[in-house]
Amino acid sequence: MPRSSTTTLPLIEPVVPQRLERPFDDPAWMFEPKYDGFRGLLYVTRRDCHFRFKRGNVLRRFEDLCHWVREELPVKEAILDGEVVALDPEGRQDFRALLEGRGNLHYAAFDALWVNGRDLRALPLTRRKRVLQRVVQATSTALSQVFTMEGRGCDMLRAAERLDLEGIVAKRTTDPYGPDTVWYKIRNQTYTQAEGRWELFRRP
Repeated sequence: MPRSSTTTLPLIEPVVPQRLERPFDDPAWMFEPKYDGFRGLLYVTRRDCHFRFKRGNVLRRFEDLCHWVREELPVKEAILDGEVVALDPEGRQDFRALLEGRGNLHYAAFDALWVNGRDLRALPLTRRKRVLQRVVQATSTALSQVFTMEGRGCDMLRAAERLDLEGIVAKRTTDPYGPDTVWYKIRNQTYTQAEGRWELFRRP
């Protein structure tokens, strides 16, 4: 099992959702809002705390958020999966502000992969969610647990549209976390922050 060069924790490849065009209802699946930010695995030990992103790189620009989050966690070490977002004064996600270093940084966690020496990846999603609920005990300025709804993907997408969120993610409740795990992302076609998105990444 490969190890991180800066911690004693294993390096984990994040599950990347596949695109799906239409929402669906199924009691065997769990649905979550898709947050619009930087996907990041949070690594926490007694000596270190950092976010690793999709390609495995560490973004030091979020060090302050990482340490704020660590103060909220009642564990000695952990690996959580989630999204780093920027919130405006009304608590809404603002991707442009995140890129420009504005807004209130926040980590929305949706999975617990490792806690206090225990590798949770082989457990079904529902059990990992219960562990996450114990780890993220309350919503704070820096940290929260992503809301989930079982079986009702169509209702979840309608809610995402009303709240102007990027979309939703579908996950099978019995699946472990690994390279063969399949998640689906369903876009909100009316998402306002999708307009001009590529222009945000262009360099002068």
